[in-house]
Amino acid sequence: MVTHAQVGIVKPNPRFHGYTSHTSPIPKSPFVALSDPNWPDAMYDEYNALIKNSTWVLVPKPSNVNVVRSMWLFQHKYHADGSLTKYKARLVANGRSQQFGVDCDDTFSPFVKSATVRTVLSLALSRN
Repeated sequence: MVTHAQVGIVKPNPRFHGYTSHTSPIPKSPFVALSDPNWPDAMYDEYNALIKNSTWVLVPKPSNVNVVRSMWLFQHKYHADGSLTKYKARLVANGRSQQFGVDCDDTFSPFVKSATVRTVLSLALSRN
C-alpha cells in the first residue's frame, strides 16, 4: 500500500493554517456551557433527540440501587474546509459511577476500527 505522504502529496489542513473564526471555547461543565449563548441550543437538541428516540424514561428510584450519573461532552464539528459546522453536545453515562455486575454485565461497541478491517483484508489476501 502506498500512502499520500510516500508519494509526496501533502494537503495541509485548512483548520490549522490561518483560518480564523470566532468559536466559543469547549466548556468544562454544563454550568459554563449554559452561560455561553452557543451551547444551550446544542444541549437542547441532544435532550430532544434522547426523548424522541425513547432512549431513557424517568422512573422512581428503587431502594438500594446505584444511580449511574451522566455527564455532558462538548465538541465543535467542522466542514472539510475548516469552517465551523455546529456545536455538538452529548449526554453520556459516567462510567466511573457504574458497578460491574450490578449496573452492567457486558460491554459492547458496535463500531469497527478501520485498522481492523485492513488487517482482516490483508490476511484474506495473503491466504488467498
